[in-house]
Amino acid sequence: MSVTTAPTTATTTTVPAKSVIGGGLIAVCLAAAATATVAAVGQFAGISLDVSGAPIPVPGFAVLTAIFSVVGLLLALGLRRWARRPRIAFVRTTMVLTALSLVPDVLADAATTTKMLLMVTHLVAAAIVIPVVARRLSA
Repeated sequence: MSVTTAPTTATTTTVPAKSVIGGGLIAVCLAAAATATVAAVGQFAGISLDVSGAPIPVPGFAVLTAIFSVVGLLLALGLRRWARRPRIAFVRTTMVLTALSLVPDVLADAATTTKMLLMVTHLVAAAIVIPVVARRLSA
């Protein structure tokens, strides 16, 4: 007796780029606002925003967060197109990049409290952007 089985084909659900971009841009805006808020609260609490003797303006936190978050969004779009498992690749890559982003903060010519504040802003941005974008990528 012969058993026949229906052929199976592996199908990958491709998430529309519009979903990744739309959700990603919302996360970028939220992260930019959050890092500027964290910097402002830190400054209000008496933490210096001076690095190498020059102050970082509070809006600068928002601008740099937006720029680097958009770079992360572009990375997600590239992985969406070329990676076999884009969500996993995105999360792993961005976790490594987030860890690497802390290195300049540790090495900065700044007070310890300033270094800590800079690291917190990186972690806040990552905690907002990475999950939102990752949810929109297929596993």
